Amino acid sequence: MAVSMRDLDPAFQGAGQKAGLEIWRIENFNPVPVPKSSYGKFFTGDSYVILKTTASKSGALRHDIHYWLGKDTSQDEAGAAAIKTVELDAALGGRAVQYREVQGHETEKFLSYFKPCIIPQEGGVASGFKHPEAEKHKTRLFVCRGKHVVHVKEVPFARASLNHDDIFVLDTESKIFQFNGSNSSIQERAKALEVVQYIKDTYHEGKCEVAAVEDGKLMADPETGEFWGFFGGFAPLPRKTASDDDKPTDSRPPKLLCFEKGQAEPVETDSLKRELLDTNKCYILDCGFEVFVWMGRNTSLDERKIASGVADELVSGTDQLKPQIIRVIEGFETVMFRSKFDSWPQITDVTVSEDGRGKVAALLKRQGVNVKGLLKADPVREEPQPHIDCTGHLQVWRVNGQEKILLQASDQSKFYSGDCFIFQYTYPGEDKEDCLIGTWIGKNSVEEERASANSLASKMVESMKFLASQARIYEGNEPIQFHSILQSFIVFKGGLSEGYKTYIAQKEIPDDTYNENGVALFRIQGSGPDNMQAIQVEPVASSLNSSYCYILHNGPAVFTWSGNSTSAENQELVERMLDLIKPNLQSKPQREGSESEQFWDFLGGKSEYPSQKILREPESDPHLFSCHFSKGNLKVTEVYNFSQDDLMTEDIFILDCHSEIFVWVGQQVDSKSRMQALTIGEKFLEHDFLLEKLSHVAPVYVVMEGSEPPFFTRFFKWDSAKSSMLGNSFQRKLTIVKSGGAPVLDVRHLFPSHLRIY
Repeated sequence: MAVSMRDLDPAFQGAGQKAGLEIWRIENFNPVPVPKSSYGKFFTGDSYVILKTTASKSGALRHDIHYWLGKDTSQDEAGAAAIKTVELDAALGGRAVQYREVQGHETEKFLSYFKPCIIPQEGGVASGFKHPEAEKHKTRLFVCRGKHVVHVKEVPFARASLNHDDIFVLDTESKIFQFNGSNSSIQERAKALEVVQYIKDTYHEGKCEVAAVEDGKLMADPETGEFWGFFGGFAPLPRKTASDDDKPTDSRPPKLLCFEKGQAEPVETDSLKRELLDTNKCYILDCGFEVFVWMGRNTSLDERKIASGVADELVSGTDQLKPQIIRVIEGFETVMFRSKFDSWPQITDVTVSEDGRGKVAALLKRQGVNVKGLLKADPVREEPQPHIDCTGHLQVWRVNGQEKILLQASDQSKFYSGDCFIFQYTYPGEDKEDCLIGTWIGKNSVEEERASANSLASKMVESMKFLASQARIYEGNEPIQFHSILQSFIVFKGGLSEGYKTYIAQKEIPDDTYNENGVALFRIQGSGPDNMQAIQVEPVASSLNSSYCYILHNGPAVFTWSGNSTSAENQELVERMLDLIKPNLQSKPQREGSESEQFWDFLGGKSEYPSQKILREPESDPHLFSCHFSKGNLKVTEVYNFSQDDLMTEDIFILDCHSEIFVWVGQQVDSKSRMQALTIGEKFLEHDFLLEKLSHVAPVYVVMEGSEPPFFTRFFKWDSAKSSMLGNSFQRKLTIVKSGGAPVLDVRHLFPSHLRIY
């Protein structure tokens, strides 16, 4: 896409260079920066452009652009915001996802930037309204909806606005009341309390009382009577009437339209496939509630603006629920967009777009603009840390049929590919002993013993009243915590269990279980004495790799082999592992390229072998999902810009880090769901909701609320007092609101009986 300076509004120069939010208000059809002190303050008569820049673990900057349209904004102003969003994307290199946000129908991603909520104010610049001056407090009634982010809408201050399904906040001069509809969930009530706190801080300078009122409770409670007094006394509530907010979303099949000559023409097809999208054109994918605009990489800025305008016109003439418009650029499509297609090829890095980004940066640099951040930053190379105390106590069992056999301390780091193992590691925590119980599944282990290992480990966790964390680990995908706990780790070929021996006998497979008197080759790897592994591989030359050191033995004859790409530290690890595998024997060192004949004879002769290091799945930016698991079906909802406060004690959440996942289980989750936590994690890997090619054998951790290990809490700004509180989410949050923000460990005695929900 050709970009000229006339396409780049001066207000956008230098935008998106560092992580954070940037906001512009449309004034006289031009973007004007909003001061940071006013972020989150929106006026109903205005339109805004919001840029969210996120720095990923790789060092690259990712951009999401939203244009927010107040309910009273003019059509011309809204059109200017839409066009300026396309221009801002061009200034950022043409790879941002763009969202249309209509007041009252915002996306959860947008609302997550302004937690706990936004409450638009009447007025506006371009509409000719005057922003209201400070005046005497006005009693207002708000309805709050949402478990993860809260949609807040002011409704008429009247009894007719109340219903049994929603939560309402009544903001009076001296007290804020939260009315909990009898059909609302505990999680929604807890989230609404964050709105109460926001109103208290914003409109009362943090100085007013807060009261919670339960729908259907008797008037004996003085605060309940006080609440109803504002509505002229208690009376039964009317049944809820359907409003625009409650209309079901349109679930018609996706309809693809191709944009040509200023018109959107339907594309006739029986199946949506990626091949239908031409890089030289723009398309509209109408999914009812969601409308996507796909812009080919070779389309011009003007074509993108016109296509976006057509999409806006398409939805503005509908009577349905306000649709969300999401604009995506070829090569940077969202998961939601790709999931609408029956087939979509695996994404590869889009180098052309990076080149285009460089051209934009060069163009701006010639004009004297600081372009730092426009080009992809160098990846940050960090040595992974275990985030666990390694001075604890370790026990290891080998699974044999339906039972487990405790290993001696000298053998507890010696595993076999044909077997399954269970480990229990107890270590010093923040204020108590923590425990991790896990299973290690050998690549060649039998299915019956895999199931037995998971069942035995789950029973161990259950016997500890679920205070231990649980891990499911597959051979070859061990996380750094596991290696740091064992420190020196050896994986032998074959197996010792009855299940493995029976299996190979039935299949007439030769038993290649490690024999210390036979020929064996071990690849040595690790980062130091506290994290080193020896992996037995096939004793052939093709198993060698120039990036590793090896130990080769044939009975008493021992060789060590160092690849040309290895370091002195790698070679030191060989000596340490040699003491464990073949102690008290002198080895014959071999350098790559200078090997002896005997060395090659043991390996059956020379052959080609690789030189590249074996790369592990990298840890990616974490994503948090709330889960609903019923009748074997898993449904998830992503929680954007998450924090510890999003972890609700009644729910199960998954933290997806790509290389490993965590299943967090709240204290108030029922016992049946708690026992299914590992299954939920495995289902998540199977579904791969982010279409990121998750490995089915990635490590899965099950983490219980109140016993979160440090390698989980590192993804949050963690307050252990919050996770140690008792009571449900609403009770906990109300305690924090009433106590000025300080967690109280046991909240139940603070509530009258009518507010106790168990």
